[in-house]
Amino acid sequence: MTSIQMIEAARDRLAGRVRRTPLLSSPFLDEIAGRRIFVKPECLQHTGSFKFRGAWSAISALSPEVREKGVIAFSSGNHAQGVALAAKLHNIPSVIVMPSDAPRIKIANTKAFGAEVVLYDRATEDRDAIGARLSSERNLTLIRPFDEPLVIAGQGTTGLEIAEQAREEGIETADVLVPTGGGGLASGVALALEAKAPALRVQTCEPLGFDDFARSLDAGTIQRNASQTGSICDAIVTPQPGNLTFPILSRLAGPGIAVSDDEALQAVVLAFSRLKIAVEPGGAVALAAALFHGETLGDTVIVIASGGNIDNDVFDAALKRFG
Repeated sequence: MTSIQMIEAARDRLAGRVRRTPLLSSPFLDEIAGRRIFVKPECLQHTGSFKFRGAWSAISALSPEVREKGVIAFSSGNHAQGVALAAKLHNIPSVIVMPSDAPRIKIANTKAFGAEVVLYDRATEDRDAIGARLSSERNLTLIRPFDEPLVIAGQGTTGLEIAEQAREEGIETADVLVPTGGGGLASGVALALEAKAPALRVQTCEPLGFDDFARSLDAGTIQRNASQTGSICDAIVTPQPGNLTFPILSRLAGPGIAVSDDEALQAVVLAFSRLKIAVEPGGAVALAAALFHGETLGDTVIVIASGGNIDNDVFDAALKRFG
């Protein structure tokens, strides 16, 4: 199980490799939300998302003998790019299993980082089974996207930064809203905040209809999504919460929040117009939650904008509708 010691060790391995993303704010966003909003733009991280943190954490912790044989991962795009770049920087091969309907920019970028991309149909094929088979056949180390302690530890370095930055801003209490798929980022951040800033509470944010984490937290048991397709927030659509991440967030997280695709797209436009950052829909769900679902939130909210790998046509459509 991931611990604060593992998160701090990941921070040490990431030193000089990861960007310390800032906390951004805008009075215009504060006015819409009716509270103070601070946005941590992990869309400015290497590969355009927080996933580089976990990928580097996991790969850098492997023994040289194991690492040189190569790694494999499965992802709709952001974990794919994080693993591909981390593998390239370690000068090792990588194979990435990606759904065929992943955004074109994510597939192209993953290939550009030197990875071999294997496409699959997410509606009819099991990515875990494909990854396990290829891992066994080629003797590759599987880097799981969220149910991996070293990956969670790497994502938790985001929480260490939030704790430091909150102190710098004089923030004593806040809701910390996190875009959530399998829960690697949210659980890592929650563990870091538990140790370093316990008055900051994580809440998961998901697309409406694919809010398996919110439903699981409410039920007290893991719930599955009925479908794996149908939301524009592709980056955070997963079958169900992780077996490692769910117990962490059951203990540390507040109730989850679900937002519509339209609300996510509105948040994409507002992030661009007010903060001058490009955020993909899945990465914008926490900002959408802060702006449009603040009924249970306190006076101060810290939002993670988790990814910025948005296709041009999706961005254009969002600007035309909500710009």
